[in-house]
Amino acid sequence: MHTGAWPQVIQGGMGIGISDWRLARAVASRGQLGVVSGTGIDTVFVRRLQDGDPDGDLRRVMARFPMAEVAEDAERDWFIEGGRAPDAPYRLLPMYHVGVPLAREQLTMLAAFCEVALAKEGHDGVVGMNLLTKVQFPTLASLYGAMLAGVDVVIMGAGIPREVPGVLDAFAEHRPARMRLETIGGGAAEPVYLSLDPSACWTELPAPLARPAFFPIVSSNSLATMLARKANGRVDGFVVEGATAGGHNAPPRGTPVFNERGEPLYGPRDAVDLAALAELGLPFWVAGGAGGPAERRAALAAGAAGIQVGTLFAYAEESGLEASLKRSVLEAVQRGEVDVYTDAQASPTGYPFKVVRWPEAPSTERERICDLGYLRVVYHRDDGRLGYRCAAEPVRAFVQKGGEEAETCGRRCLCNVLMADIALGQVRPDGRVEPPLLTSGDGLLAAGTFLDGRTAYTAGDVLEYLLA
Repeated sequence: MHTGAWPQVIQGGMGIGISDWRLARAVASRGQLGVVSGTGIDTVFVRRLQDGDPDGDLRRVMARFPMAEVAEDAERDWFIEGGRAPDAPYRLLPMYHVGVPLAREQLTMLAAFCEVALAKEGHDGVVGMNLLTKVQFPTLASLYGAMLAGVDVVIMGAGIPREVPGVLDAFAEHRPARMRLETIGGGAAEPVYLSLDPSACWTELPAPLARPAFFPIVSSNSLATMLARKANGRVDGFVVEGATAGGHNAPPRGTPVFNERGEPLYGPRDAVDLAALAELGLPFWVAGGAGGPAERRAALAAGAAGIQVGTLFAYAEESGLEASLKRSVLEAVQRGEVDVYTDAQASPTGYPFKVVRWPEAPSTERERICDLGYLRVVYHRDDGRLGYRCAAEPVRAFVQKGGEEAETCGRRCLCNVLMADIALGQVRPDGRVEPPLLTSGDGLLAAGTFLDGRTAYTAGDVLEYLLA
């Protein structure tokens, strides 16, 4: 675990694979907090192997995974020498469910381990992993795999990660841990838990692991206070995220009100009182609209340890975003032809989700299909068993599972379109490839000042700008 002074800049843990190990390594090697995205990392991992792991980085670091048979099995089952044919679909992992086999969990551990281990190579800087609280099923295995690689910080938002500190405490000693699974319906049904016992992975337990710091992402003082005082373990700091941040945003407090574009409106109740937050005595970083040197200085003056920045890093050369999408968006920024729309319907979670719109944006029309399943909700069926549904799946299937048709309106399969953002989009039977859907913070609109005519830049350029 990191024991020195915390960096002033946290690089955001964005999307699926946007904040990849290359970006996190570039930031961490320059003395700031580099963050890998753990969302969907198991699918990212097996698709990289099916694309032939052209530089050999995955297979090289897989050899260091302490469960050797798991790494050997993964290479045998998923690696394709030379990569799959461009028109060949990716093979899919089995979707997560309650009681998933240990082998499925171990593959997720391996994927998280590799992403963190690669990010930590070649420097002694600080590396974190970002996870979405709402993506519950892979969380335990992702955390344990990241800890096996020595992750320094865990950052979690999109929910209330109250049980995660206790999980980190348990996994540091290879003890079993569990988290309550969010379910809907069922009345007074018994709670359902997801559990993982690390001892099942070993014939002899290894030495204890370093317990990473835990920074939940909060959007209100009340949530920060609750987590600081009532979480089941130590909270080490906070990322304070405003409604201008990219990806998922917390819904506005109170009765929803929308502007003429259909975007939810945020008001004074949604602002965090930084002075009151500082009274909790924990370091915090300001995120959302904080992507500049003036914002960094203002955050420090308000008592913050620094800022978290996503958007500028998302378009840096080292990020996982597909190169032609980066260039196209940055050219549109230079022309003043880019828009960031807060879509109240796009995400199956029901949370507002930022969508980038620009003239050359690819069409997002696609057949509704749910074959990755990270954002499915779990519901209690009439027969007492558990079911799984997603508001972005085929409407008929969703309704047959007890969902309301109105819930499906405007929903996008974020699992698939975010894979397409990093050139890992699935090839469908008719030959079409899943279309991308970009998300960015509102700061993209003002990025022209930073770009100063450029349509390409590095993570080092971003840090030089932010720390000026």
